[in-house]
Amino acid sequence: MRRRHLAVLAREVEARGLSWRLAGPEESLLSVAGPRTRRQVMVVATLFGDAWYYLWPGGGMAGVAEAADVAERLTRLLG
Repeated sequence: MRRRHLAVLAREVEARGLSWRLAGPEESLLSVAGPRTRRQVMVVATLFGDAWYYLWPGGGMAGVAEAADVAERLTRLLG
């Protein structure tokens, strides 16, 4: 399930011009990079209670149903 949520977000960030790769043990992290700035951020998908969330540094948190919004936020963050 985790990898499926990360794949959904990967498609969203790629559609916005960001690059990505799956990383970590069993590809459990999504590394997202801005092509112009080369800044990058690692995103995890985690189960909390009965819902899945994306988490990223700086206090970023959103439900996996909000993948498009998360991609927009990451685009602004990574420039």
